[in-house]
Amino acid sequence: MSNQPLRIALTFDDGPNTTITPQVLDLLEEHGIVASFFLIAQNITPESALQARRAYDMGCTIENHSVTHREMDKLSPEEIREEIRVCTEKIVEITGEEPKFFRPPYIAVNQTLFDNVDLTFICGSGCEDWVPTVSAEERARRVLANVKDGEIVLLHDMIRNENTVEALKTIIPELKKRGFTFCTVRQIFEGCGVTPVRNRIYSNVFQTVDRF
Repeated sequence: MSNQPLRIALTFDDGPNTTITPQVLDLLEEHGIVASFFLIAQNITPESALQARRAYDMGCTIENHSVTHREMDKLSPEEIREEIRVCTEKIVEITGEEPKFFRPPYIAVNQTLFDNVDLTFICGSGCEDWVPTVSAEERARRVLANVKDGEIVLLHDMIRNENTVEALKTIIPELKKRGFTFCTVRQIFEGCGVTPVRNRIYSNVFQTVDRF
């Protein structure tokens, strides 16, 4: 049997905010683990920026999820670059560090997007946790049914998403029990010895998904 650790990266989209983001951070802190947060720049306020900074200070990474959360495969090259530039600048203001990863809103991707965004593209295995009718129990079940080494889990710390907070109370202890190490998206690539390549989008470090 291999002694190699199992690695997983929890990722959270659509923050920051002052309601759900701090609850997610409380759980991460309670369990002594890290994650990655993909910010929408238009959601950054002086108050919500404090939550992003808290995440960064805990060892989490802060990554780019655009300014306006539009379908960026429908934008011009100039519009794409502006969405990335402004979001990156906001993140640098908070953390002093530029993002290295980008999750396209709606996972809407085309070659124009790849050509104009100089960041690693991330998708992730989701559980439809943006759908209010998907219960906390069902979210946890879906995540735990599909995890494997190198997995990137797509979740949301958006406003009114209490069901994901509740699901994490099951997901995190169970993944620990299964022997998973929790990583940021940066750590999971490095730890698995994988160098991301251009023109690809990742849901698992060991697999790329062509979506265009």
